[in-house]
Amino acid sequence: MKIDIRRYPFPRSPRSSSSLVWVVILLTAVLALFARAAEPGARSVRPAASQMAQVDSVRVERVVDGDTLKLVGGERVRLIGIDTPELHESAKLYRDAERTGQDIKTIQRMGGEAASFTRELVDGKNVRLEYDVQPRDRYGRLLAYVYLEDGTFVNAQIIRRGYAYPLTVPPNTRHAAEFRRLFEEARRSRAGLWASGPYLGEGHEPSR
Repeated sequence: MKIDIRRYPFPRSPRSSSSLVWVVILLTAVLALFARAAEPGARSVRPAASQMAQVDSVRVERVVDGDTLKLVGGERVRLIGIDTPELHESAKLYRDAERTGQDIKTIQRMGGEAASFTRELVDGKNVRLEYDVQPRDRYGRLLAYVYLEDGTFVNAQIIRRGYAYPLTVPPNTRHAAEFRRLFEEARRSRAGLWASGPYLGEGHEPSR
């Protein structure tokens, strides 16, 4: 006699059925996540750099130039929102000379004065770093607002005393309006470099 096995299916164990249910649930969840990521305008869940913790009590080993510091340990910090005249030989130095019509030596002299001011302000001191949206530039340097232990805002102080131009590079724009205001005040009062030096125009790119 021939038996029709379709009428007598093999029984499934409860464990197999339970495992199958969980597989279906997991696959559904994964597909839902992929669908959400593919939606137009979907936003990354990566936390913004502005939510990073502030770095306290970092010591400045030396001042590289008016707007760049080297920390103990080797990390370099580019001050956000300001640009001082170039001190060192670089492609940007020559671009600035061509853009402004000033000779190389004049720009480097002004860069030396700016570096001296920054050196007096922070060299060998402990500082606090505060980040904006983008924490590093294309050269790998930290981008930061720098504060002395007494609360002095270093970026603002350099531009207030007439040793830097405002340089706004999105998305790091938290203090852009303040820096522009301080710059205009420094120029009107002929502070620092503006006492006798030529006006080279606002910074157009971060120094290397």
